[in-house]
Amino acid sequence: MADNNEPVFQIQRVYMKEASLEQPNSPAILLEQEQPSVDIQLGVEAQQAADGVYEVAVAATVTTKLKDRTVFLVEVKQAGIFEIRNVPAEQMQAIMGSACPQIIYPYLRANVSDIITRAGFPPVHLAEINFQAMYEQQQAQQAQGGQSSPIITSA
Repeated sequence: MADNNEPVFQIQRVYMKEASLEQPNSPAILLEQEQPSVDIQLGVEAQQAADGVYEVAVAATVTTKLKDRTVFLVEVKQAGIFEIRNVPAEQMQAIMGSACPQIIYPYLRANVSDIITRAGFPPVHLAEINFQAMYEQQQAQQAQGGQSSPIITSA
């Protein structure tokens, strides 16, 4: 690698870090005919793995319920390892909060859908997300002194 001051942004690897599926009320709840409610929670976390190397993970929790009983709960954390060098410090948070999750998210979407389908349920398709807009909204809320639920956390 040439030792220069050119910015570097490279994907080293994308991988599924964690996955779990729970069906605590099966098989009885599978006989129900009602339409379940679906709740989807997303989060992003980033941490430095080595000098100039960062792990960024996007996590999704999908919970479906019939009244107060859980039909299924799926949790997936998709991660990526990125080499990021010679980037101004003020841009690092934006890169790890928008560019990296935007790369990882399609893999997360596919894995969530696949796990749910393999469990015998109709797939839940996670909507497209504009991580740049989400990051900018979070920054604006923090600048106004508002308490927003952070999408980006450091592990």
